[in-house]
Amino acid sequence: IVLCCVMGLTMQATLLQNGALSTNKSPAWTGLPARGRQTRRGPPAPRASPAKTQGIDKVQLGRSDARVSEIGIGAWSWGDSSGYWGYNKSYGQSDNLEAFKAAMEAGATFLDTAEVYGFGNSERFIREFSASTGLEPDVATKFGPLPWRQSAGSLVKACKGSLERLGSQRVTLYLQHWPGFFFNAFANDAYIQGLADVVDQGLAQAVGVSNFNADRVRRAAQQLQARGTSLACNQVQYSLLYRAPETNGVLEACREAGSTLVAYSPLCQGFLTGKYNAENKPSGVRGRNFSAAQYEELVRLLDLMRAVGAEEGDHTPAQIAINWLLCKGVLPIPGAKNAAQVQAIVGATGWRLSDGAVAELDKVSARVKSASGAPFENW
Repeated sequence: IVLCCVMGLTMQATLLQNGALSTNKSPAWTGLPARGRQTRRGPPAPRASPAKTQGIDKVQLGRSDARVSEIGIGAWSWGDSSGYWGYNKSYGQSDNLEAFKAAMEAGATFLDTAEVYGFGNSERFIREFSASTGLEPDVATKFGPLPWRQSAGSLVKACKGSLERLGSQRVTLYLQHWPGFFFNAFANDAYIQGLADVVDQGLAQAVGVSNFNADRVRRAAQQLQARGTSLACNQVQYSLLYRAPETNGVLEACREAGSTLVAYSPLCQGFLTGKYNAENKPSGVRGRNFSAAQYEELVRLLDLMRAVGAEEGDHTPAQIAINWLLCKGVLPIPGAKNAAQVQAIVGATGWRLSDGAVAELDKVSARVKSASGAPFENW
């Protein structure tokens, strides 16, 4: 499934590059200790600023000078016509516009996109939404290391293309979307030099990587440091249903490098919202992500999340899932298609789970077999 998704993204980027497209029972619950606003943010966890934007803290991206909202909004689904998310069926551009406005008004001003999302439409939508509302987000976008892209210059060129679609002269954060492999595995060092180049040329305030394993994180950080810049982040899948970064060395490597771990799919593409179960699966490929036995374990975890939410302040499972990540000191970027989803996401900020709740969630989620994640950080 994951490889199919990657192939789909690659196909989108190919068309974009070629100009083909322009535009058992639930766990017993005995209650929790009194909760407080625990930050638990050791290096290089995002550091909270004293200033707040309607309850949402600003945090530093690694050791860079870029500061963004402590929670971002993922825009993979914006304008995506691949059929994966249901664009123009269950939602459309007007819904994405309302999501943009709701995020900006709430202070979740960090938007995550990529050149391949929606065949470039995600970036274009951000430009259009910003122009029509006068609201300026902090944008992260990404370079796709496709087989014919084998140099630092190809990354710089791609960055300029993204800036054109975004209608901007500089992006807050520019990332290598995944490591080069097979035909261009040798080019990863060149891509890191390209990241340093975009900083030197003023095209990006900060740079990072995505789907990098621990060794790649360390190497990238060293190479960027030699160029006088820093590795601001590594963006990987991380959630209550996919905790591989805790055990494969990625989280530790990020801390060593002083890089923020940015968590994509923090809701495991909707499975941690409580919306889905064995009888009500998501449509398409996502519906095959869990076996019947895994759904049974998922129900146990969701029951605990609901109990925690009720105990800690009437919070939804999705808000519990996101806040758990904030308590881990990472920056989650849940996707949102519409304003209602943004508003639900924002409800995960301004408070922290108690230590007892975090420990219980750790314990129960460890029993659930990990959902499939992007494999690259395990290579």
